[in-house]
Amino acid sequence: MFIDEVIISVKGGDGGNGILAFRREKFVPKGGPSGGDGGRGGDVIMVATSGYNTLLHLRYNPEHKAQRGRHGEGSNKKGHDGTDVEIGVPVGTVVTDAETGGLIHDFAVEGDRFIVAKGGRGGRGNARFMSSTHQAPTEHEDGKPGQERRLQLELKLLADVGLVGFPNAGKSTLISRISAAKPKIADYPFTTLEPNLGVVSPDADNYRTFIVADIPGLIEGASEGHGLGIQFLRHVERTRLLAHLVDVSEFSTRKPADDFKIVMKELEKFSAELAAKPMILVATKIDAAQDAKRIASLRAVAKRRNLPFFKISSATGEGIEELKQAMAKLILPPVNDE
Repeated sequence: MFIDEVIISVKGGDGGNGILAFRREKFVPKGGPSGGDGGRGGDVIMVATSGYNTLLHLRYNPEHKAQRGRHGEGSNKKGHDGTDVEIGVPVGTVVTDAETGGLIHDFAVEGDRFIVAKGGRGGRGNARFMSSTHQAPTEHEDGKPGQERRLQLELKLLADVGLVGFPNAGKSTLISRISAAKPKIADYPFTTLEPNLGVVSPDADNYRTFIVADIPGLIEGASEGHGLGIQFLRHVERTRLLAHLVDVSEFSTRKPADDFKIVMKELEKFSAELAAKPMILVATKIDAAQDAKRIASLRAVAKRRNLPFFKISSATGEGIEELKQAMAKLILPPVNDE
């Protein structure tokens, strides 16, 4: 199950109490203060790891609490600090405060660590209050409570290229042709119910690769919740390039230019920055396109918008290699021949 949004509760450990204690010692008032400090409460720490690719493990484990610090002891013994709690999250997770909506941290790099709930400070024992004029203090402090928060976690997949378009535009078939990804492919709308990632190697002679994300299809009114809505578009917000796939075959009853306009409208409603990303316009299923005017109308759209235009057939493989090389050229650094 692909879960990309959860709300969890986290609490740092409470600090241990400082204590009131005196030791027995001749010629020292009341034997002298010897109450130790309380230990610090443990922190709740989030760690970005490639071991997770969804937030499912947090859906059923929404509460995380670090260990409290131990109380101080006599003979000036400090209490043990509480043990920290670590929470693994997928790379690409954005953490915000569930109450205020404020950004707390963006886990964009594997191994990134961030304290999301700090443990409380331990209280001071009475030995810490002794002075030359106050040699038998009875003051001591309780530990401070640990930080407590409700957090909203949102996963945004890290991909270089995002495939967008209407349902059945050929996104899943394309990603299966250019990568090892095996998404579900069928001849009915909304076959893709969750994003799929594929690693593409444009050149067999070296190890340069890029990641492509196949996003569930958009329809008109997606921003109002129609179809699958726009819940998955967050996963292409980080991409550097969008490949906009449009079905030009005879199986589609819509005009290709209209499909393009509708999807662009929904992208703009979601995010103006997303709609403004570099884009390649791709005519798909050309093996079943008997009317050349359908391809020509889409080519005209690309020309007006100054977009690179490609024709492909994932069934026959026509145009696939050219499209793959164009993607690589736009997002990968040039090869150094030296």
